[in-house]
Amino acid sequence: MDFIDEIKQFSAKIQEIKDKIKTEEATKVSIIMPFLQLLNYNVFDPHEVVPEFTADVGTKKGEKVDYAILVDGKPSILIEAKPVDDPLKSHDAQLYRYFSVTESKFAILTNGIIYKFYSDIQEPNKMDDAPFLEFNLLDIKESAVTELKKFKKESYNADELFTSATALKYSNKIKSLFDEELKDPKDEFIRYFIREIYSGKATQNVVDKFKPIVKRALSQYISDLMNERIKSALEASEVETEVAPTMEEQEEEKRSIVTTALELEAFFLVKSICREVVESKRITYKDTLSYFTILLDNNTWRWICRLYLNGSKKYLSLPSGDKENKILISNIDDIYNHKTEIIEAVKTYISQ
Repeated sequence: MDFIDEIKQFSAKIQEIKDKIKTEEATKVSIIMPFLQLLNYNVFDPHEVVPEFTADVGTKKGEKVDYAILVDGKPSILIEAKPVDDPLKSHDAQLYRYFSVTESKFAILTNGIIYKFYSDIQEPNKMDDAPFLEFNLLDIKESAVTELKKFKKESYNADELFTSATALKYSNKIKSLFDEELKDPKDEFIRYFIREIYSGKATQNVVDKFKPIVKRALSQYISDLMNERIKSALEASEVETEVAPTMEEQEEEKRSIVTTALELEAFFLVKSICREVVESKRITYKDTLSYFTILLDNNTWRWICRLYLNGSKKYLSLPSGDKENKILISNIDDIYNHKTEIIEAVKTYISQ
């Protein structure tokens, strides 16, 4: 079962029992501990998960955080638990104190349903005021599950995760700001467009006049962009249908195709790279007379890369919008030089 399916199954169970959970202890036992087990941490092994972890703060001795996940014997993730009905608005300062006096790189504030993930992106050893990720068990978003998966025991890498968290934090802020401007554009945002299209002085009256025009134009642009993408997808589907080979042609092609050891070696290399973001069983391949394609979920529309290995020159081809970017390679190991692009291609399909 894929991780997202496990999460959805767990979510359905929590939906059934959440109204029966009344205390913080019940929240820990019924939701938080099973959630940590979903991430493959052994909550009963003190070498992995330490309950009531002592985090002395200045003159305050014996203060405890609910859980600490250890990596190489040191606390790497701190978890502060609250009752399931807690809105999680008044306890950040408590976790903030714990974070500053341990070696932890991440902290989680949770009521069992909502998980707020923090780090020290703004200033080293000082927990950020805002989380870089918020995951809601009762409102599951696939993009959030992708980020959550990086916290699984077998995937966890604090340095790589910190880099990812930094990008996620700022991209979320940018999306949030853009959403706010689309709903209710600020005067300075309107003035940016006025400077580009209007020769007169941007007085307040001019700004007020242009505000509904800019708002309508941006909404129309987004709508046109979405319609264009839908149209392109439909046209591509029609072309695929028109040129689809007959059953006889397909059988003839299959008999002519020979999957080489070199192609299989490339497949397993790409599959290993993709394991950082998806279950390995989701990575498949399709061999053709022209090229060898590696796919996500056995879907030809979700091709991760194509390999041209049968000629005198060898190429790795990566998706680039509606086109492909062919890169000359000297040997299979060169594929690893493009690990970032391969992972980004997978992430793009997942987010879609």
